[in-house]
Amino acid sequence: MPSSIPVTVFTGFLGAGKTTIILSLLSRIPQGYKICLLKNEFGDIKVDSELAQESNLAVQEMLNGCLCCVLVGQMKLALLELKEKYNPDRVIIETSGSAFPAPIAWQIREMKNEGFILDSIITVVDCVNFRGYEDTSYTAKMQAQYTDVILLNKHELVKERELDLVIDHINDLNTDTPKIKCEGKRGVSLDLIFELIDPNHHQSEIDLIQITKVIDTQQSNENNSFTKQKFEKFLESLPKDEIYRLKGLIRLIDDNNNNDDDDNNNNVEQLYIVNHAFGRYTLTPIQRTHNLPSKDVNIKITIMGVNLNIYLNNIKIGLEINDEHVNVHYAHIH
Repeated sequence: MPSSIPVTVFTGFLGAGKTTIILSLLSRIPQGYKICLLKNEFGDIKVDSELAQESNLAVQEMLNGCLCCVLVGQMKLALLELKEKYNPDRVIIETSGSAFPAPIAWQIREMKNEGFILDSIITVVDCVNFRGYEDTSYTAKMQAQYTDVILLNKHELVKERELDLVIDHINDLNTDTPKIKCEGKRGVSLDLIFELIDPNHHQSEIDLIQITKVIDTQQSNENNSFTKQKFEKFLESLPKDEIYRLKGLIRLIDDNNNNDDDDNNNNVEQLYIVNHAFGRYTLTPIQRTHNLPSKDVNIKITIMGVNLNIYLNNIKIGLEINDEHVNVHYAHIH
């Protein structure tokens, strides 16, 4: 089964700093990982006039081999063209400052059968100006409400009291969504926004739990794995306001096709790639039988978030693991 292309959407009011944050992320993308940045420039007369081309996209190379594409036509057609021409590992959509995120998310979800999946919606908030335009812009409120994570940009430019007021106002609009500070030129961690590990990131703003469990050859197959249905219930139980990401490999028994026969041999184990982001998740079966990431892996997962010490015991119970399978790094949260 070919993997779907994850789409990450960045929203935020005019001047919030979306482009700066995206460029910071792209500068740390590993070589060989292909990203297309789709800039939603509707109504920009200057851009439209410069793009009088046969294609509805103008493409230029960016950092680390990433491609920047400016949208003139419909987003669906643009995404299909990107897939056909470049087959990227991920697409980032940077919306205009006046864009509502909900219709964009809906359109991406409608393209599931065409090979796209909505990974997450990221809203960038300008801490210097948010309280000013929040009162006058319905769009700014909608962007803060319809999102998976809120990035607090330019927080270092305001006093602590003003930052507290900004966060209070955002909480009035959206209580449960994670709110994360962007740290200067470093922006935000690559592993938090994407399912990629940034080798230069020192985990200063998130906790990290790494879980590895290999197949126990001394036990029967029934004890080596648990069911897909049970694992999905575990994923759905994770609080997205504190557990941001879960990614990795897991071997599961697909119990959705059970019949009346009680013979457990009908339940075939399958290795899956799991990617859980801010409450949404995908399980992608690995169909190839050669060059597997790990032939003896039962669970190889990384979990990222805050206050993970509170959830560690529930995680171990949910995944049926012991302390010997867990490596924990608790970040210092300011």
